[in-house]
Amino acid sequence: MSAFRPETQVVHQPKPVLTGSSPISVPIYQTSGFQFEDPAVFADGMTRPDGAFVYGRYSNPTVRSLEEAVARLEGGTAAVAAASGMGAINTVLLGLLQPGDHVIAQHALYGGTAHVLDDLTERFGIQVSYVAEDDPAAVREAVRPETKLLYLETIANPMTQVADLPAMCAAAREAGLTTVVDNTFASPILCRPIEHGADIVVHSTTKYLSGHADILGGIAVFADDALYRKVWSYSCALGTTPDPFAAWLTLRGMQTLALRMERHCANARVLADRLAGHPAVVAVHWPGLPGHPSYDVAAKLLPDFGGVLSFDVAGGRPAGERFMSAVRLALLAPSLGGVETLILHPASTSHRHLDDAQLAQAGIGAGTVRVAIGIEHAEDLWADFEQALG
Repeated sequence: MSAFRPETQVVHQPKPVLTGSSPISVPIYQTSGFQFEDPAVFADGMTRPDGAFVYGRYSNPTVRSLEEAVARLEGGTAAVAAASGMGAINTVLLGLLQPGDHVIAQHALYGGTAHVLDDLTERFGIQVSYVAEDDPAAVREAVRPETKLLYLETIANPMTQVADLPAMCAAAREAGLTTVVDNTFASPILCRPIEHGADIVVHSTTKYLSGHADILGGIAVFADDALYRKVWSYSCALGTTPDPFAAWLTLRGMQTLALRMERHCANARVLADRLAGHPAVVAVHWPGLPGHPSYDVAAKLLPDFGGVLSFDVAGGRPAGERFMSAVRLALLAPSLGGVETLILHPASTSHRHLDDAQLAQAGIGAGTVRVAIGIEHAEDLWADFEQALG
């Protein structure tokens, strides 16, 4: 299947091999463990990810199908699924870092990731230096003997800065660092960071991959088999493996990923253009707008610009709160990537862990509203936003 385009791969997913036939859709293996006749096969299965299935915390055939499907989409060697996006991020960071290590990360990060990095500093003395997402020279300057990892987001949450992946990954590789890229906002339809030099790609499968706001999940995809096996071993001890039913729902949702992403991006363009021309809006943050600071990088890296935008309402936080209270179609709710349009206030929700200086560094204003755009009709969405701004 690797010869086919991502739009085809998401439809034709890896399935268990049976004698003489195979299922059309991936079955749910709703079992906690597996029985054996041969003790040696049992023992071997507990030591490696490609051995026999033993116990649900190690893996499961449905979960393995999800891992293989996403790894194939991202162009990776293998993947480790997790019970949430933060489960995947924590599995990677805790599986690779030791006390005293140093991490380089971009300023603009998802609030949960920023919180984890702060916690690693406080509890384990893992120091973090922050750089701009498009400044490879800053990466080179920040490298120390104890630096182990560069952490990036393809499209940043919530201000949609786009990382210059080829340049940043190249700088990390020169220094012998492992590059981890959160590709949640782009999905493998818009970007495959391993093609640009990333070593590990993480997703919250809760978002675009599953696409229907009905599961929690995460996944980490690896370019290198040795790195995969190291993190897989730690994931078994950490116990972040997802339930097979959640994995099955994710696989089911992924089959329409390409279609959904096309609609998300198209709706985002309509709203971004019209918000940018509305007198009640001070600024719109979407990388598809020529005035966005990441526009040039995004235009080279991405075929389209994603389904999330943020904007600042004239009047600051009180005006932003009035807007969020006035919408009728969009939902005031966390998360993104589902079929419904969702809005939230980053400073008090997703990025509540950041102080004023950190919010300013990430470009988040007190009145910034983030919009995760769904697949509704664009004119209905605009009518809702227009009346709420009024």
